[in-house]
Amino acid sequence: MAPSSTVDEQVVVGEEIENVRVITLNRPRQLNAISPELVSLLATYLENWEKDEKAELIIIKGAGRAFCAGGDLKVFYDGRKTKDACLEVVYRFYWLCYHISTYKKTQVALVHGISMGGGAALMVPLKFSVVTEKTVFATPEASFGFHTDCGFSYYHSRLPGHLGEYLALTGGRLSGKEIVAAGLATHFVPSEKIVELEKRLITLNSGDENAVRSVIEEFSSEVKVDEESILNKQSKINECFSKDSVEEIIKSLEVEANKEGNGWIGAVLKGMKRSSPTALKIALRSVREGRNQTLPECLKKEFRLTMNILRTTISEDMYEGIRALTVDKDNAPKWEPSSLDKVEDGKLDLIFQPFDKNLELQIPDSEEYRWDGKYENSPYALQN
Repeated sequence: MAPSSTVDEQVVVGEEIENVRVITLNRPRQLNAISPELVSLLATYLENWEKDEKAELIIIKGAGRAFCAGGDLKVFYDGRKTKDACLEVVYRFYWLCYHISTYKKTQVALVHGISMGGGAALMVPLKFSVVTEKTVFATPEASFGFHTDCGFSYYHSRLPGHLGEYLALTGGRLSGKEIVAAGLATHFVPSEKIVELEKRLITLNSGDENAVRSVIEEFSSEVKVDEESILNKQSKINECFSKDSVEEIIKSLEVEANKEGNGWIGAVLKGMKRSSPTALKIALRSVREGRNQTLPECLKKEFRLTMNILRTTISEDMYEGIRALTVDKDNAPKWEPSSLDKVEDGKLDLIFQPFDKNLELQIPDSEEYRWDGKYENSPYALQN
């Protein structure tokens, strides 16, 4: 069972029920946002249970009305004046993202409610991920001056056509059925059946993939997206979001917006034009590079980008974006530079540059030592 005092206070609750292990992300008031303590506890449970021969099936769920809303922006903002204040939580979570995606036991995510940004890294790579009509997915990072992280420069780059660029640049939301149709989750189950599904999985008491799949399929529904779904605009998305630069993508969208049946493009353009110009350029380049990178390569690149953004190497847009969104809540960020044409390619090159080898995110090469490379054994921890 989970350590520390009362269950209500634990930000991650772990339960052991015979051969089943249940993880509940337990920060409901913060929509289960990723905090340093949450990452630390989650990593401990997952490592211990992968090594525990009795543990066969891992179920991950969120308390309250969210699955996980992604990184806790307040943690980032509060650390803005202290050098590398958030380095440890970033390092630990990106490192954990690799382990979640290569986990040796059968995992099922029960994704009821918001699953955004880094939170969706606990959904997308799992063998089984179950969403409901109340699930909402998005990667909205560019809107507050950040970038598509936690492995999403890898996952987005592998979506059909140029849907990945669309999601990274617009922060477009997908519903439960759309998430399954796009390949970002495996099953759609109506929300009123989720509790019963969890009970059945626990009763199954097995990690056998076929058996788990059979149980989920008893509860799941066929997915048919609405006629108005963004997924039915794939050819237009491909046409516009395949362009070489953010400027050309916007120009292409502007041309298409005036044509009949393209009313949906107006809101897309409005959102992109309100986002950080620097963040848009980083996101496009990162997802495009992701097409030719492995997941470890993407996570290492994303670690560099995040640290450079947190260190304001070329821009302070992320802190300004969080201020406007969650601190002052004026929704009027003052981006610097203020327009796409002022974002210098040379500066972008700077934040994509590899770090010294020992300062990179240490993702283990060998299966035998797959839980090596932890933050506490990195030069960063030794510096503190």
